[in-house]
Amino acid sequence: MIKTKTPIEVRYQETDQMGVVYHANYLVWFEIGRTKFIETLGFHYADMEKQDFLSPVTDVTISYKKPVRYGEKAIVETWLDHYDGLRTVYAYQILKENGEIAVTGKTQHVIVKKETFRPFPVKKAFPDWHEAYVNALNKERNN
Repeated sequence: MIKTKTPIEVRYQETDQMGVVYHANYLVWFEIGRTKFIETLGFHYADMEKQDFLSPVTDVTISYKKPVRYGEKAIVETWLDHYDGLRTVYAYQILKENGEIAVTGKTQHVIVKKETFRPFPVKKAFPDWHEAYVNALNKERNN
């Protein structure tokens, strides 16, 4: 399975009054992990945007297990959970320094033309991304 591990140092401004990471900031960390995963496959969101495509989030699931606090370090693990040529689902685990799972989640995405916001098949717009995603899923299934 292709899985990226992205280190995060918890900054003070990411925490709430209770001293733990504010719940919405984990979504930002998901995005950091997802961007790193895509870079690991050899691609960049910026290249997609240069061709007038965007990749909006269409669904999010997130489960909070343990708090992460200011001053701690965390790891965002990211991998491809599902891909059908139109929808891409990334999965995430945020691990505390001691290896405990703090947060799990998934985000679903489609690519859209910037001017219409209509979904567009990845295979047609970005055949190299399509091939890399299919290969990443095949590696996971064969492990």
